[in-house]
Amino acid sequence: MKIFANRKIKSLFAGMFLCIFVFIFISLFFVIFEVRNGAFCIMICFLCMSALILTLCYRYFMEQHRIMQNAISQITEYISGNKDVSIECNDEGELYRLFHEVNSLVTILNAHAENEKKAKKFLRNTISDISHQLKTPIAALNIYNGIIQDEAKEIPTIQEFSLLSEQELDRIEALVQNLLKITKLDSGTIVLEKSMENVSEIVESVNKHFLFRAQQEEKEICLSGNKEITFLCDRNWIVEAIDNLVKNALDHTQKGDIIHIEWRAFASVVQIIVKDNGSGIHSEDLYHIFKRFYRSRFSKDIQGIGLGLPLTKAIVEAHNGTIEVDSTLGIGTSFIMNFLIPTKL
Repeated sequence: MKIFANRKIKSLFAGMFLCIFVFIFISLFFVIFEVRNGAFCIMICFLCMSALILTLCYRYFMEQHRIMQNAISQITEYISGNKDVSIECNDEGELYRLFHEVNSLVTILNAHAENEKKAKKFLRNTISDISHQLKTPIAALNIYNGIIQDEAKEIPTIQEFSLLSEQELDRIEALVQNLLKITKLDSGTIVLEKSMENVSEIVESVNKHFLFRAQQEEKEICLSGNKEITFLCDRNWIVEAIDNLVKNALDHTQKGDIIHIEWRAFASVVQIIVKDNGSGIHSEDLYHIFKRFYRSRFSKDIQGIGLGLPLTKAIVEAHNGTIEVDSTLGIGTSFIMNFLIPTKL
């Protein structure tokens, strides 16, 4: 039987059988030789045998408990980040077979993690190299485009197409920049420089960034929140996240629409909300809007490149926060960012 492959189990059963055999032998001796007070002596022997068997079982299960606790502590340490742990499995039996399989699983997971790390590094370096290589021709094209515009001021057709060319170059540049940012966040190469920042000041800087565009498109950006609220963050990255949400709101609203930026603090969370009364998001798209390069078949936005919302999500999660979306077609959309307030214990 497989159960007896473990020497400790064999020793336990051998000890129990020995105790029972000795008890039977002594009992037969008392019965055969009709020893005076034999029944009493047999009872004493039975109690001694029971105590001995219980002692053997107790010692065995205490040893098993120690082994299991050690295994649990090793697994907990692995989950905590120590990739070099392993469970001792230098004995035979089903339990040690289980430990051996757990060690094999740890080895496989470590190999997968290492391969993923190398793949991410390769992807980061590749995208970074391509992006940097693209910067020079994009800058040159912008210069050439400017020269064409200056030289063709009296030719409307060339002016029109040079302006369209400039818009496309701006899109390419935005795509390159966002790709670089997302890749850096994914790879963990960016160290967030966190400090206590005033939410009102952050939101005000975002508002100034889009104020001219909002006026040109005859839209309104409204701010509301307690000016004393602060939270721990990297200011530049949080501004980037809110920027993307406001830009997204401006892209999907019409003349006369309003974009609200609200912020509030709860017991353990600082919440920043960007909402609009624009076209809304189709229910089919709600589960996909944070995917990179996702393009909705319902969207009328032909300028978007599908990286703004994924970048925002990556920034929020890098701050150990969460982002949610609530939208109704024809009524509007709300993006809610939640940032935990560190507690002092």
